[in-house]
Amino acid sequence: MKDKNLAQIDGKTTLIGLLASPIGHSITPAMHNLGYTISGLNYAYLAFDVGTEGLQASVKGMKALGAAGFNVSMPNKIAIMQYLDELDDSARLARASNTVVHQDGKLIGYNTDGLGYVMNLKEQCVPLEGIKVTLVGSGGVAAPIAIQLVQAGIKELSVFARQDNLFANAKENVAFINREMKAYGVTANVFPFEDKNALRNEISESTLLTNATSLGMKPHDNFSILDGMLDVLRDDLTVSDVVYNPIRTKLLAQAEAAGAKAINGLGMVLWQGALAYKLFTGEDMPVEQIRKIMFGDK
Repeated sequence: MKDKNLAQIDGKTTLIGLLASPIGHSITPAMHNLGYTISGLNYAYLAFDVGTEGLQASVKGMKALGAAGFNVSMPNKIAIMQYLDELDDSARLARASNTVVHQDGKLIGYNTDGLGYVMNLKEQCVPLEGIKVTLVGSGGVAAPIAIQLVQAGIKELSVFARQDNLFANAKENVAFINREMKAYGVTANVFPFEDKNALRNEISESTLLTNATSLGMKPHDNFSILDGMLDVLRDDLTVSDVVYNPIRTKLLAQAEAAGAKAINGLGMVLWQGALAYKLFTGEDMPVEQIRKIMFGDK
């Protein structure tokens, strides 16, 4: 007799995957598979090291294998859009997708990053209504966070991006917010990350500072977006980081030392994963059990 609480692979197991590169640091497979085990669901979640060059072939392969869907992470969240048949509003507005559902022969793109991020802030009792936010980043995770923050009721958003090919993404995201989401009444601006005076000024006026870059993530964990300008930190500033490996990034350590509220990326990865889990399986992820087993008091 099969124990419903014991995960088993058999001829009826449904595949779900993650396409990203690098992939070794990800806790997402362990999180989803633990959820399947707890809930007695016959799914298996596997990670595949796939960059943008191999993305198209990998997407075709997942579809051909009958996978229920797959997540995508760096560097594929924007590139994946061209291979999808339909877009949920969450992906359409963010112009990036981290979750793809295979349904009725179609690949449907969703984005759970932004809502997962905001759910984590609310869980940490961070008020968003009417505040100003400084957001550093312009990649596939920054856009959905920006969109969801606008929808959550912030008043002003300042986006900082490096002056490279991704700076155009940041400009486009800000223009989209000001043009297509003007009903929310949010003023959005974009600045080059290299302009430290602008970064200093915008943080000084903000209630929330968010790092949506990979800076601080292993193997770049010796760096922080605030290196050389720690005087901008203050005790009434909330500093959040999308990075969860390490759990306490250099940025968050700097924030804590200055008395600021510091929020790591574990809550975000948990809640965005729970939203994707529901899309893949139709069942609620056992969030609190997973949190206790995997994260403990972290």
